[in-house]
Amino acid sequence: MRHPRFTPAATLAVIGILGLALVLGTEAQTQGARWYKGNTHTHTLNSDGDSTPDEVVKWYRSHGYQFLVLTDHNFLTTVDGLNALHGASEKFLVVKGEEVTDTFGAMSLHINGLDVDRQVEPQGGKSVLDVLQRNVNAIREARGIPHINHPNYRWSITKDELRQIQNNKLFEIYNGHPQVNLQGGGGVPGLEEVWDSILSSGTLLYGLAVDDAHTFKDPGNPAVAGPGRGWVMVRAPRLDARELLAALERGDFYASTGVVLKDVQSLPTSVSVTVQPTTFSKYRIQFIGKGGKLLREVADSSATYRFGGGEGYVRAKIIESNGQFAWTQPVIAK
Repeated sequence: MRHPRFTPAATLAVIGILGLALVLGTEAQTQGARWYKGNTHTHTLNSDGDSTPDEVVKWYRSHGYQFLVLTDHNFLTTVDGLNALHGASEKFLVVKGEEVTDTFGAMSLHINGLDVDRQVEPQGGKSVLDVLQRNVNAIREARGIPHINHPNYRWSITKDELRQIQNNKLFEIYNGHPQVNLQGGGGVPGLEEVWDSILSSGTLLYGLAVDDAHTFKDPGNPAVAGPGRGWVMVRAPRLDARELLAALERGDFYASTGVVLKDVQSLPTSVSVTVQPTTFSKYRIQFIGKGGKLLREVADSSATYRFGGGEGYVRAKIIESNGQFAWTQPVIAK
């Protein structure tokens, strides 16, 4: 299946106009908004997890999360009862979801559907891109928000295939499963290189960090897919499924493996990042632009990058001295 594309220059021009509107809209929306910690990729006994939905929800609520999406493989877990037991206004929310799990030959193709209104069956297709596109379309038809999961799992999705998916804004820049090849290898790029390549081509894509947790009964074992390894911090006006998902789709969030940010400000002329420092950590803040170019690095817990022209886009990566990271979402430079 062939999909019509803008040229990179035309696409960046369109994104630039939309980006300015999004930035200005986000600036207004942040007034009175707050940050919510959440995970958008988790499994239970309803597919291949080792714990009940109740046990999984308890883990996340007791570890400081404000929302959780349950995403079992090709199964839509009911969340009304879980919210009746564990949900609380502005404290905790369970969101329904599904990991639509499909294949093409040896390729394993997984797309999360967040807050779908019905179970989505795997759609199949004539190529990797066709399978991905059909499943994204089906998730949209079920009023869900799609995100593409672990592209390098079994080396299943190339950067060119990921770039061509239409009507999708989210993919996993970090996944806590131990077998998803985040750093790439054998000539296959890592996911940050993939992200920069896609952004540089003129396609705007936002990066998530997730657990992909399956194992809750073997805490601390790095060889299993345990919880608490990656999450998103979403800025939204209230703890509501549709408000959270709208914020994700407009890029008003950051992804983290442990770094907490006090604030992120994306303005038409600059990007600013402020870290919530911890006692035993030091930080480097990198601002990255078109082609993965390092635009500026600051050895501090706060930094600002002012656009000078030619950056294409600007995103920030925060590196903590003990191996934790955070990633802000790309802003199209003016």
